[in-house]
Amino acid sequence: MGKNAKFDREWVINQATDLYWQKGFHATSMRNLQDVIDMRPGSIYAAFGSKDGLFKEALNNYTQMGIENLNACLEVSSSPLDGLKAFVKQVVINTKHHAPNGMCMLAKTIAELTDEHQALLEQAQACFRKMEETFAQVIVQAQQHGELSPEKDANKLARHLQVQIAGLRTYAKANDDDPLLEEMIDDIFTHHPF
Repeated sequence: MGKNAKFDREWVINQATDLYWQKGFHATSMRNLQDVIDMRPGSIYAAFGSKDGLFKEALNNYTQMGIENLNACLEVSSSPLDGLKAFVKQVVINTKHHAPNGMCMLAKTIAELTDEHQALLEQAQACFRKMEETFAQVIVQAQQHGELSPEKDANKLARHLQVQIAGLRTYAKANDDDPLLEEMIDDIFTHHPF
């Protein structure tokens, strides 16, 4: 009877998430994964099925971290819209300085992968939609609190916000001007369509 591998699955997935976020799927080799998560290829395959399987878990983990981050911002904010704005500032400005990569891992993955990795591409797209749906839920809360007109389409605003975040994170990689980024984020919430 074989010995069961003993490892901290959550730690491994977190380490792999950071590595994939930093390097991207294609640039992350099995050797990179081995070095970072301290597992041999056979153990990786036994635990996750493949490099692709571990990457899917990393995408889900990254998405869950984003949702938890948003919820933490909402908990300490005076309103849903303030929490959403705090979240955007955090992911645009703070991740530029304190994350494996300032770009959104989901957007980066969607841009990187082709039909050759259709299942991974679909997983990244599903995670992207999950974040968008979470934004829409917060926007509905803002409408219920009287911060936004109930006439506005929460899903449309969520899509707009998703596009703005992706664009701002790209812009932040090219421009090291945090006050300008803060001003641009404030503009999203004070001008059309919000």
